[in-house]
Amino acid sequence: MITKEATEVAPTPVSVPTTSEPRPRGGKHRAWDEAPRWQIYLPLSVYLVFTLIPFYWILLFALRPAGSTSLLPWPVTFDHFEKVWTDRSFGTYFQNSLLVGVATLLTTTLVALAGGYALARFDFKVKRAFMLALLCSQFVPGALLLVPLFEIFAELQMINSLTSVIIAETVFQLPLSMILISNFIKNVPYSLEEAAWVDGCNRLTAFRIVVLPLLRPGLIAVGSFAFVHSWNHFLFALMFLNNQSKQTIPVGLNTLMSADSVDLGALAAGGIIAAVPVVLVFAFIQKWLITGFSAGAVKG
Repeated sequence: MITKEATEVAPTPVSVPTTSEPRPRGGKHRAWDEAPRWQIYLPLSVYLVFTLIPFYWILLFALRPAGSTSLLPWPVTFDHFEKVWTDRSFGTYFQNSLLVGVATLLTTTLVALAGGYALARFDFKVKRAFMLALLCSQFVPGALLLVPLFEIFAELQMINSLTSVIIAETVFQLPLSMILISNFIKNVPYSLEEAAWVDGCNRLTAFRIVVLPLLRPGLIAVGSFAFVHSWNHFLFALMFLNNQSKQTIPVGLNTLMSADSVDLGALAAGGIIAAVPVVLVFAFIQKWLITGFSAGAVKG
């Protein structure tokens, strides 16, 4: 007698084919979507070489003696630096540029902070038109502002004053700085300010205690951008400053070049003096700078 249990046939297991990833040579496991290291390092190395060659030539002309044709800065001399710092008044130019840069940084950051907060937290009728005007102002080159600004400063008797350059640089930097700070404030939750209001803070105190500490990357990004631009800007200092004791470093570099000859050693030394503060600024603030620009560029 054949029972029911005997008639039942056990299901045959279905074998699932397994695929094993082939191991790359050398015994190291690497995902297929990961590019080989040489494909990353080779383009970066080529780019680095093309980037560093101009800097090497600047150092070469600045450190080797005058009249030398050697491809190595040997023997090393600092005569060119001493010449531009003392004989060419680069010490005075450096102080003037530093004053203009720091003053532009502070005024641009403070005004852009107030305007950016208003754009981020308040609604008014001409808000869209105002934002459009800020964006359109970025398409206006600074050279077009020279004549009207010169007439205004002449009427105010501010020609040949560093204050005129500071005001011009601040006005030129404000639109972009205000847009960046406005977008950065939008990323701060509005509920944080409301919670501070519930605890008894007014709007200014809540902004100072709650919002302002969170804006550090954005403020550093805006301030550093304003400082670097005012440090390197040439036109405003050239047009509004006539006295040599009031000139800045970009104008001082221009005085090293004449129609007949160019002192390459002095020009290279002056270029290094002009580049060192900017390099140091970006070396110390690059972490906050990248965070600030990326957050300010995203609409909240």
